[in-house]
Amino acid sequence: MSNLPLYVGERTKAVHAGERPDPDTRASVPNIVMSTTYTVDADTGFSVEGLEENDPWIYTRWGNPTIRQLEDKLSALENAECAVAFASGMAAILALLLHTLKAGDHAIVSDVAYAALSEMTNEMIPALNIAITKVDTSDLASVEASLQPNTRLVYIETPCNPLLRLTDIEAVAKLAHKVGARLAVDSTFATPVATKPLQLGADFVIHSLTKYLGGHGDALGGAIVGSKADLLPLRKKTAIRLGGTISPFNAWLIMRGMATLPLRMRAHEENALKVAAYLEQHPKISRVFYPGLLSHPQHALAQRQMRNFSGMLTFQTVCDGRSAASVFAKSLKIIHYAVSLGHHRSLLFYLDSAALMQTTFRFDTPAQLASWQAFAGNGIFRFSVGLEDADDIIADLDAALREERHKLLS
Repeated sequence: MSNLPLYVGERTKAVHAGERPDPDTRASVPNIVMSTTYTVDADTGFSVEGLEENDPWIYTRWGNPTIRQLEDKLSALENAECAVAFASGMAAILALLLHTLKAGDHAIVSDVAYAALSEMTNEMIPALNIAITKVDTSDLASVEASLQPNTRLVYIETPCNPLLRLTDIEAVAKLAHKVGARLAVDSTFATPVATKPLQLGADFVIHSLTKYLGGHGDALGGAIVGSKADLLPLRKKTAIRLGGTISPFNAWLIMRGMATLPLRMRAHEENALKVAAYLEQHPKISRVFYPGLLSHPQHALAQRQMRNFSGMLTFQTVCDGRSAASVFAKSLKIIHYAVSLGHHRSLLFYLDSAALMQTTFRFDTPAQLASWQAFAGNGIFRFSVGLEDADDIIADLDAALREERHKLLS
């Protein structure tokens, strides 16, 4: 639980929530508790079955003071009752799926989502006799038509990775709840600064803490946020037993990064708007997708659902994307040609549609394929705009685009 009054602002929550001066040393900065085990009373049980929420620390896979501070800070930022932290975003996703679904159940999953989730729900989860329907969740009619009496979970990303296509959280929550299903929202791209899905009717929020929340590209982590009624059993029955426990050191690094989250997200948005506007008018760029641009097909939904448009954008080049990727990888000086996102430095990577169709995404209808093609075409560059000076980011892109033109003409 947060130690702060309910009325404080986002920046104050980001700095102070979950943290208190150390009672022994009076240190202002939280200590890192790296111990895996703790001295206990003689009547302490050996099974997690008897674990209660406020029990003393026993074993770090069960709970740890530093990890709990991270969870309390995240809960405060999401205006939530509870959070459970994991070693990675995928550890959080797997825990959620295995906790909420059993053999004979049905789940709806966004047809375009984080690659590892997409691949897991193509094969691993269906192999457990759990039916999965992949749906373009921006199409509410398709979501409604896919709901079944045994649907237990609807899983969406908004904005989705990598298309930056949005889903109306409030509308999908109403549809899911009509049949008794729960709604999970991966809000990694948006962050709590932009969107608080629980306030829009979601039951669970997923974050890859590795991305914007950590913010510095130096610590893996993930989290599920929600109600105590949902997450206390999940922690005991699933998270602890699966063992995807985040390192206390990584929890400390991520918590330190979260202190500046509101400030960083404002700067990411400011830079992304400038870079998107530059790319949109460049003759070598054919399309730009950024929720903050009027040209984004769901800009009105973005304005309604997001208080910050984040730092993620995608673009397509006039020339062959693979050729452009080769030039970018060799020519960029400030922007790193690399995977991942949400770090303080700018990151660019090319995603080839044909390759993704072979490994990751499965489209069951012509409409689903058409939606992919409308946003990605033959391939897109996913650009995580960092915190460098916007003019320097643009100059780096401009030099690479001039080099790309020279290569094609030579």
